[in-house]
Amino acid sequence: MAVACGAHALHDGFTDLLYVLLPLWQAEFGLGYAEVGALRALYAGAMAGFQLPAGALADRFGGALVLALGTAVAGLGYMMAGMSVGFATLTAALVIGGLGSSTQHPIAANFVAHVFAGQRSRAALAGYNFSGDLGKMALPAATAGLVALLPWRSAAVILGIIGIAGAALVLLARVPPGSVAREQAAATEASLGPSAGRGFPLLLSIGVIDSATRMGFLTFLPFLLRMKGAELPMIGIALTLVFAGGAAGKLVCGFLGARLGVVRAVFITEGLTAVGILALVPLPLMAGLALLPLIGVALNGTSSVLYGTVPELVGPERRQRAFSIFYTAVIGAGALSPVLYGLASDAVGVPAVMALIAGVVLLTLPLARGLGPALRRV
Repeated sequence: MAVACGAHALHDGFTDLLYVLLPLWQAEFGLGYAEVGALRALYAGAMAGFQLPAGALADRFGGALVLALGTAVAGLGYMMAGMSVGFATLTAALVIGGLGSSTQHPIAANFVAHVFAGQRSRAALAGYNFSGDLGKMALPAATAGLVALLPWRSAAVILGIIGIAGAALVLLARVPPGSVAREQAAATEASLGPSAGRGFPLLLSIGVIDSATRMGFLTFLPFLLRMKGAELPMIGIALTLVFAGGAAGKLVCGFLGARLGVVRAVFITEGLTAVGILALVPLPLMAGLALLPLIGVALNGTSSVLYGTVPELVGPERRQRAFSIFYTAVIGAGALSPVLYGLASDAVGVPAVMALIAGVVLLTLPLARGLGPALRRV
């Protein structure tokens, strides 16, 4: 659990500190919003595309070894970004960093889901999800502080060194290759079943829309705040507020899903996400900052509900592949959405696209209603 949560914090921090660096890259390279979205998509797309191969490598060589190597490669990607001599080198570095980060989600989530059984699995996965947001709070804030003191290239090299040190800690932890509580897995197999018909595809569809909403919102939030007069340090604080709320949301909403059920929890979190984004657009800067933690709770809370439901729909023997498929789809959606929303932002502006994002997230509600009967058949 410690290795899984530590890796999650580091890799999610690596992924989301990009939001701090994107405005700097836009200014240095003269990028449009679509190109900014494409940069974010390179990292997330590489991370999404290698999820299934990462799970297969973990089955063959052991999850701990593959996780450590991936963490080192992610750190190497940031070091390359810091030493890049042009835009082409920067894009290559982002692809390498994304490939390294692809190892974390399927391997670490599978560790947690197998070690903790039944309702303990949902609670443990909520804690695992929460740890990722601790990294999202710490690393973007630290990066904003570093780039206020140092050139962004130097800050990126320091971040890369942190990633390589994290890889060494994973190896030193000596997690057994098959860290699975076999007795617990066998005990839960009967209740989990092989699959709940169309339940997993519906869950996956909700996850895709939720991820597209989250990544689209976070990518263009700094630009909305800049329109309201925020400077870079304030943008770093704003992102930290979102991630602080997200951390609380992931922890609380995991337990909310266990108490109220997936359908009600999704209705609450996604409905509040839409309302919060729509309210943020017209607000002045300081009032918007006050709202960001509440948006973060709803924006990120849904993911704990969804991830914690995967073990309820898929049997233990198929879970590693199910997590790989799930993370491939949701991260892929998160990679594509900034590009699409970036094109829309170039056409109609950032405020209008924020309203569009709020509307799209409401598509999860009819999908959640369809998921209810599938869960009752498990």
